[in-house]
Amino acid sequence: MNKLEAKKALDSLIKKARVHLYKPIQIAEILYRNRTVGDSDLSVLETYRNASKKWRDEICQRFLGKVSTSSARYQDDVFNENAIPPSVLNHLGEINIQKNGIIEAYIYRRFLDRMSQMSIGLLYVNEHNKDTFELQKFLDLFWHEPGLKRSIDKVYEIVVYSLFSALVDALGVQIEVRMNSEKEGILQEFADFAQMVIRLTPSQQFFNVKATIHRLGITNASDRGLDMFANFGLAIQIKHLSLTEELAEGIVNLVSFDRILIVCKDSEKNVIVSLLNQIGWKSRIQSIITESMLLDWYQKALRGKYSGELGTTVLENIRKEIISEFPATNSPDFLSFITERGYQQLHDSLWV
Repeated sequence: MNKLEAKKALDSLIKKARVHLYKPIQIAEILYRNRTVGDSDLSVLETYRNASKKWRDEICQRFLGKVSTSSARYQDDVFNENAIPPSVLNHLGEINIQKNGIIEAYIYRRFLDRMSQMSIGLLYVNEHNKDTFELQKFLDLFWHEPGLKRSIDKVYEIVVYSLFSALVDALGVQIEVRMNSEKEGILQEFADFAQMVIRLTPSQQFFNVKATIHRLGITNASDRGLDMFANFGLAIQIKHLSLTEELAEGIVNLVSFDRILIVCKDSEKNVIVSLLNQIGWKSRIQSIITESMLLDWYQKALRGKYSGELGTTVLENIRKEIISEFPATNSPDFLSFITERGYQQLHDSLWV
């Protein structure tokens, strides 16, 4: 293998990665550790397979505020033959040592590029108010950036959550939790359980709670299942990209809720309904919400009759969720990290 082939393999990994670049960062930290500590043999996978996840997570926690939650199998795909197997990594390691960390610097420059692109979305939100924000233009920012297109589902999830959360709050929805009064004997028998888990006692057999919607945090491209859930028994799955039969089965099999809400593009609705009917899970789907519905609801929330109550809240939700999802877009600490490691001083005509 020559250096051009090794670079092609690394570039392919970076191109396929979502915004957070978990796998490329793992490669960068393996190379950094190999260069500075030298306690692993890059040609022997087991000398760094598990340890490198910890090295990666330390960096991700610092700049992203989160770590990969994908399965161990999915995380290990980074070492597959069609990604960065030990033979390729060993070659990259030799180049990296010869050039004082140039490949590490290259990977982190690509990470900075991605975060800079994501900052465009944050900038758009910051520069617009409820009278000028256009949801379609906001989404188009990500569709038209090749490095961000793979993360459109995550951006779409932010958009859906920001609106749904604001509407549920504005409606002032309350949920009543009440036990069957005929089951007081069981309550007495398991009084400690009832108080600690359900917050019920013999003297307090019902209570009200505020209805809320929650995001479940970070998932990756191969993860399937739940994106959001509500404390009133609703699961929400965002599918802005195409839904296959396998993925449809994954959604309903991995989500234990009986009421599932799917948000998708208009062109996907009929396909999704057909797939769900084929696998016999249509009854578990409460509703399918399309992009045109979202655009209409956003228009009402931002410029409709109740925009004064909703508009600013929706945009603030989007801003907070972008920063939470991609904290490096708002962090000066990353530039300090680049300086600490001396990456800003490294230059090479191939690794730019």
